[in-house]
Amino acid sequence: MLWRRISISPPLWSSLLNNFTKSNISTSSMTMSKLAGKVAIVTASTDGIGLAIAKRLAKDGAKVMISSRKEKNVQKALDTLRTKHGIPSDQIKGQVCHVGSKEDRTKLISQTIQDFGGIDILVSNAATNPVMGSALDCPEDAWDKIFEINVKAAFLLTKEVKPHLMGRKGSNIVYVSSIAGFQPFSVLGPYSVSKTALLGLTKIMAQELGPENIRVNCVAPGIIKTRFSSAITDTDGVNEKMLEMIPLGRFGEPHEIAGLVSFLVSDDASYVTGENYVAAGGQPSRL
Repeated sequence: MLWRRISISPPLWSSLLNNFTKSNISTSSMTMSKLAGKVAIVTASTDGIGLAIAKRLAKDGAKVMISSRKEKNVQKALDTLRTKHGIPSDQIKGQVCHVGSKEDRTKLISQTIQDFGGIDILVSNAATNPVMGSALDCPEDAWDKIFEINVKAAFLLTKEVKPHLMGRKGSNIVYVSSIAGFQPFSVLGPYSVSKTALLGLTKIMAQELGPENIRVNCVAPGIIKTRFSSAITDTDGVNEKMLEMIPLGRFGEPHEIAGLVSFLVSDDASYVTGENYVAAGGQPSRL
């Protein structure tokens, strides 16, 4: 094969470089501005998937209110987002909130409005699982706790934030369910049932809030490498068994769920509502 040396004049090099730079800047600006002007609340967002979602929404231009039950966790997450990831202090704020507390939920909403002037996006990510084992072996108080946090709190937050989402352009709610909502884990019986309930909540809320131009969707992560799932991902034998069920042959990363959430709350998904999206590496996921 013959190669031919091509001579490019300095003016042409300058023109090519200028066009390349403009193209990169334009692409970067589009990414950064995808959620510009939007305000988001993300519950349970100081660790794992919630933290990744908060980071991604902020990186895509939204102003974000993070929350957690403990003040020290809120401050640690804010420090991480501001110093390590370079998110400006006026773009990311934090508020202590136990989603099972009406007082805390009210404060979360009011503080968000005070800090950012409104609310466009709610990401309901808070969840708990105080017991392991089958559903029939679950104590009544543990069952109540699971459904109070995983389902009831999501429903109540939806009711409480609705008046603030109405009239905003492109309002969104995203519930974070689980692959266990589709394919129950035998050792997480009650938790699995609560996550299935969120799939139904998504459907009915999409119907009821659609006329108000509020979209409602749900993401169902598979096994993601977080502190919450470390008993699976970090235990020899158990992790190998679980990986056999995942066609991609690996566990997910929090940022992979965050990207899906950012898509769902953006104008790229403006005609999408009432849907349950599974991100589980191909793991079976049908009711």
